[in-house]
Amino acid sequence: MTKIVECVPNFSEGRDKKIINAISGAIKAVDGVKLLNVDPGSDFNRTVYTFVGEPNAVLEAALMSAKVGLTLIDMTKHKGEHARMGALDVMPFIPIRDVTDDDCIDLSKKFGERMAKELGVPIFLYAKSATKPEREKLPNIRKGEYESLEEKFKYPFFIPDFGKAEFVPKSGATATGCRDILLAYNINLNTNNKKIASEISGNIRTSGKIKKDQKGRKIIGNDGKPERILGKFKGVQAGGMMYDENIAQVSMNLLNYRKVNIHHVFEEVKKEAKKFGIKVTGSEIVGLLPKESLVLAGKFYSKKKELNILDEDKLASIAIDELGLSDLYQFIPEEKVIEYMVEETGPLVSLNVKEFLSELASSSPAPGGGSVAALTGALGSALDSMVCNLTIGKNKYNNVKDELKIALEKSEKLRRTLTKLIDRDTEAFNDVIKAFKMPKENEEEKTMRNIAIQRGYKTATKVPLETAKTGEKILDITLIVAKKGNKNSITDAAVSALMGKVCVQSAILNVKINLSSIEDKKFIDKISLEIDKLEKNVINKTDKIIEIVNSKI
Repeated sequence: MTKIVECVPNFSEGRDKKIINAISGAIKAVDGVKLLNVDPGSDFNRTVYTFVGEPNAVLEAALMSAKVGLTLIDMTKHKGEHARMGALDVMPFIPIRDVTDDDCIDLSKKFGERMAKELGVPIFLYAKSATKPEREKLPNIRKGEYESLEEKFKYPFFIPDFGKAEFVPKSGATATGCRDILLAYNINLNTNNKKIASEISGNIRTSGKIKKDQKGRKIIGNDGKPERILGKFKGVQAGGMMYDENIAQVSMNLLNYRKVNIHHVFEEVKKEAKKFGIKVTGSEIVGLLPKESLVLAGKFYSKKKELNILDEDKLASIAIDELGLSDLYQFIPEEKVIEYMVEETGPLVSLNVKEFLSELASSSPAPGGGSVAALTGALGSALDSMVCNLTIGKNKYNNVKDELKIALEKSEKLRRTLTKLIDRDTEAFNDVIKAFKMPKENEEEKTMRNIAIQRGYKTATKVPLETAKTGEKILDITLIVAKKGNKNSITDAAVSALMGKVCVQSAILNVKINLSSIEDKKFIDKISLEIDKLEKNVINKTDKIIEIVNSKI
């Protein structure tokens, strides 16, 4: 996906799994769209879907999900705690990458026009798509909810932007528009006093808190309403809540992270907590967030530490650590960051285990040993990550948690690299096969074919060489894990070492067989020196790790 639009429709059904799954199926059926999250709420009787894709594909998925949802949901029978006015209550379009607000405003209008025409539902434009100032905020349109629609349609002020001003009992009405991405973010406090979290929330949120006199009574203004002390930030909604019986949280929505980001509120809550004699222990992201939010936070903290870091993945890692996003549970970027979630995976990696094994066992020469070598290395990295995750957060291992956090970060990076190499190895081999199928009717064609074959063999050599080099790095992580990781998982470290060793040795075999078909002697000599060194290193490193593991069993 070069351009990414996020769409977050809210359907008024959170209990019937068949309906929830049917809407999911409609979204998944559209090519070029990826369904990232489905969040049903039984009490709210509402399900929030999150999907992304390129603009036209997202528009099509939005319409398909609307058609299925409106066919299956009957608002005359709907009850739930969340405010709502229709079967499809709201369909927001959110720019994520290489897409402008204007693009998403255009999408919302196209969606509204087609939905009104094809489904006969009145549509209101809200947020940045609103045609009237009073319609920018969704609660203004939804006031009185579904139950008031029939009466409201009688008045000129409630004429929809698309469709007739008529009450449709089964479907109600729908709002659509372009809005900024909303970040749901909670900051953890080491107290069980919810009042402190509520007090801090009042100090930072846009609406602030009500003024009170010395006796704690509300101060009423000339307009008859309580006077307020505005909070620190614009575009922030916040309140105090309890995560569990021991942890209070400042729970908030950030409405424009480019102006007020997670690091801004995190640092301010730290200052506020200090006034109450308590500490911030970390934070959590509820739902998903864009990579840019983490990168902005990473830039803030790297500058604070006088570090000159440009790599976005590294900046994101710094932010995850500094914000304590793994305080309550492990923060996994591939499951929380939109851009990581939409990264395209190759055809082999997309297979399940059974399918991969069937493909491997087939008569096709690819995938073969090179892809298996990369997979083996990825398994080793995953084991290292597991031991790190089983160690970090345990009081017994507090003295090594920082070192293991670094090890975890490196291990996950190696796992991502090796996962991509599973498909790259097969792609490289397929290029060789294509070269052999080139025409060879005359001398010129034979020359071009030979050049392509030699080029293909060099690529087919470089890919498993990269796998071998990456596999060796696993052993450096495993050595740390074996020495300092959770002793209950010490044998997992040993298996990781063996997987790393097999990864390197298997990949080197693929390097050697390709070298035998290459005519460039300088290339052969250079690669041969590299693999000789790799083979010696990997044996020494593995033996050392196994010795450590055996001494601890």
